[in-house]
Amino acid sequence: MNIIAWIILGLIAGAIAKAIYPGDQGGGIVGTIVLGIIGAFLGGTLFSFLNTGSLSLVGASLSIPGIFVAVLGAIVAIFLWGLLTRRAA
Repeated sequence: MNIIAWIILGLIAGAIAKAIYPGDQGGGIVGTIVLGIIGAFLGGTLFSFLNTGSLSLVGASLSIPGIFVAVLGAIVAIFLWGLLTRRAA
């Protein structure tokens, strides 16, 4: 998937994940895109691991199931980011 599709997927997944996840995450649009892209890779990798049993770094595709997996991954990424920043603050 090309970089523009990853940015679009990241924006969609990050925005949906931030709307679902409770509390204030901050970060702006760039943070939303980055967390969405990380979520797409995290969700795609976990989905691939659950389906095949082998761990491989893959990203979710720009489709409805891909967005769903990317949103779940972005929620996990937001949770982990909150744990890291809470300890640092």
